[in-house]
Amino acid sequence: MVEDQGAAQQQESPEQPRGAGADVVELEYRPTVGDLTTALRARRGVSKAGRRQFWVLGGTAVVVALEVSLKLAGQDASTLPVIWLVVFASLLVLSPWLQARQFQRLAERQGTFRVSVTDAGLTVVTDNSTTVLNWVAQPRYRETKDVFVMISPDKNAVGFTMLPKRAVRAPEDVDRLRAILDRHLTRV
Repeated sequence: MVEDQGAAQQQESPEQPRGAGADVVELEYRPTVGDLTTALRARRGVSKAGRRQFWVLGGTAVVVALEVSLKLAGQDASTLPVIWLVVFASLLVLSPWLQARQFQRLAERQGTFRVSVTDAGLTVVTDNSTTVLNWVAQPRYRETKDVFVMISPDKNAVGFTMLPKRAVRAPEDVDRLRAILDRHLTRV
């Protein structure tokens, strides 16, 4: 399978070197649950749905605080908000890990991921597919301690590409990769 995302929208520009002499960073990895959990947590902070989860948790915490203050004042208070707080907090903490386990099962079928990042975009080659991604397909990125996460422009950040730092060939390639991403994407 070959995909080309964003090619129709990408326009040539003189500042983007092509061919020989262009800066290229290569990564090779098999996605882990830890990598994917980190990427999903980073993506959650950018998506509208992810921010909404934090508002719901905050609202529930306020209701719990009110219920506790009523209980301390000697009035009858319901324990239902406390139960909801525990449920929401557990789901908020565990959902990236649970999703990452599902993504990792899908990624296992693809085998080893080999990624080439250049000023033109990136190419992801697995044992079963090749995908070419131009910068307009995922124009934002977020960096964590362990991964770079490229994120689609939609409000829920549905599409994302994870680039684990552990997958670079040399330690200095992390800085080169960051420089390429900074040139072409918006850091969020």
